[in-house]
Formats: sequence, structure tokens, C-alpha cells
Amino acid sequence: MRKYIRHPINIPIEVTELTGRASDDTFESMNLSIGGLGFRSNNAIKDGKKVKIRIDYIESTFEAEARVVWCREGRGFSEIGVEFTNLQDAFAARMVEQIIYIGNYKDEIYKKEGRVISFEEAAGEWISKFAAKF
Repeated sequence: MRKYIRHPINIPIEVTELTGRASDDTFESMNLSIGGLGFRSNNAIKDGKKVKIRIDYIESTFEAEARVVWCREGRGFSEIGVEFTNLQDAFAARMVEQIIYIGNYKDEIYKKEGRVISFEEAAGEWISKFAAKF
């Protein structure tokens, strides 16, 4: 049973094993929760391995250490689940997720309505419409 609700999210991320091993893998996040992150990788990463997660999708880069808690190998890729190693990173990840949703909302408003709004205006609208469900 899950401790936290997962939210689908589709952004590129960078994952580095804490051994410093460089990787030519491509990573794409699948979901994010307050406890961790799920992503796809070209290669498997063993349970228990510590990794550094980096998200450059937003203006201020998010970085956090995490531990691999599961890895499921599929056809041509692996799905990997990590948990953040400290509570502060977990809450910061949640804020990153909200920023991404607000940015997507801002873009969606422009595409659907042709309305150009600032990030602050988008944040206000998004919070009033969706924050209770988040």
C-alpha cells in the first residue's frame, strides 16, 4: 500500500549514481509524490543504490539524493522507483511539481484561449482551481 499519492508528470530528469559513474542513459519521469519519484531508464539500477536526481525543467534547478526502492525491467527499458532520503527534499520535490503544473497551466491557457498571463497570475488561477485536489 502506498504512503503517498502519486501524480503523473512527464519531464526529462537527470539521474546519477552517487558513485559518480557517468551515464548515457535517457531518463523520463513518470510520476512524483512527496515520498519519491518514478522514472524510466534505458538500464536497470539495483535496489538500494543511491542516486542524485536533478530536474532542470524549472528556473531554479532541483537536486536531491534518493535511494532506489524498486526496479522493474521491461522491453527495452526499466521502470525505477526511488524514495527521497530526507524530508526536506521530499517537500521541495512537491513544490517543484506544483511549479511544473502551473507552468503547464499557463501554456495551456495561451493555447486554448490565446490569453497571455504572467506566472503569478497562472499560479493564482491554478491554486484556486486545483490546489484542493493536489
